[in-house]
Amino acid sequence: METISETTATELAERVRHGRKQILAELRKVIVGQDECIDQVLIALFTGGHCLITGVPGLAKTLMIKTLADILDLTFGRIQFTPDLMPADITGTEILDEESGHRTLRFVKGPIFSQIILADEINRTPPKTQAALLEAMQEHQVTAAGRTYQLDQPFFVLATQNPIELEGTYPLPEAQLDRFMFNIVMTYLSEDQEVRVVTETTGTSREPASCVLRGSDITDFQKLIRQVYVSEEIARYAVRLVDASRPGRRANLDFIQQWVKWGAGLRASQSLILGGKARALMHGRFNVSVGDVAALAPPILRHRIITNFYAESEDVDSDKLVTQLLEAVPPPRSEM
Repeated sequence: METISETTATELAERVRHGRKQILAELRKVIVGQDECIDQVLIALFTGGHCLITGVPGLAKTLMIKTLADILDLTFGRIQFTPDLMPADITGTEILDEESGHRTLRFVKGPIFSQIILADEINRTPPKTQAALLEAMQEHQVTAAGRTYQLDQPFFVLATQNPIELEGTYPLPEAQLDRFMFNIVMTYLSEDQEVRVVTETTGTSREPASCVLRGSDITDFQKLIRQVYVSEEIARYAVRLVDASRPGRRANLDFIQQWVKWGAGLRASQSLILGGKARALMHGRFNVSVGDVAALAPPILRHRIITNFYAESEDVDSDKLVTQLLEAVPPPRSEM
């Protein structure tokens, strides 16, 4: 990796920080509150990752992602997942086309061929259809009818799932969950924020969000973020944090042995460092800190730590385990 001068590093950090500021300013015209969730969505977008959002209906999940597409002038596709949805409904299908008396098969692209995808209520469709997203999320391409089609960049999938109505749902397999960089939990707004939403949305007009960046700016950010410096101590801290979530490993933490069936995998370590790089740049820094790693641990680890029966019986979820992990795994001495 080429060495970056201090002046260049400062300029790169300022560029990403300013880009985040521009996006937030436009989102604030439409979205009230949810600051932490928005930051996590932007980190995933800036790093080329994908998000799973868990939250009750009516928290502006769809509005947020649609507005983000408008702000960045990216194509937007919404897929409403239902029990009868088929893989071809996502990727596309071949149709018989008759021109000048000749019959030919023509591939009609599905909604996956957009730059920002909202996979709404993804846990309402069977695993076979959920898996239709896997290749697109990982390889940024779609294979259909024996041909491979490249997806336009940047490509960002944001899937939602409703935590209330679990009847008739299909929990995402671990392999699918691991493809999501973040599992973001959206909660209710405060009273003041909800009053503001009610007042603004029942009035005569609202100021629309404007396009402030382009897709090319996002792909540039994705390249810049990978140039951010991360010390060996910080990398080891991220790896130790993830490794400690696995039963029977070196840390051998009692609460992990008692309540965890499977710990987080390698993608979690990679996400902590890559997400930390994005968070550092978004705050005007060109180096990853312990604070960056710790702040991103909950959304990165909560869907990758699989609890066992004993945890469920004692009302212990993965969020509680992540909190305990952060307390149990010491940060590098130089950062203390």
